[in-house]
Amino acid sequence: MINADTKIGELLQIAPEKADILIEAGMHCLGCPASQGETLAEACDVHGIDVEELLKKLNA
Repeated sequence: MINADTKIGELLQIAPEKADILIEAGMHCLGCPASQGETLAEACDVHGIDVEELLKKLNA
């Protein structure tokens, strides 16, 4: 299960198909080296995205 502490790099390794959901949410810098070590919670905070809503979509 994907949670707020899941790192973006890990998520993209285990479920690359989820990249579209992240891009639709406004995270357009998925290839950025810094983003690979960020947790979903950290990235959501930077981008002004509701982490709980994003997690619902990612885990659906």
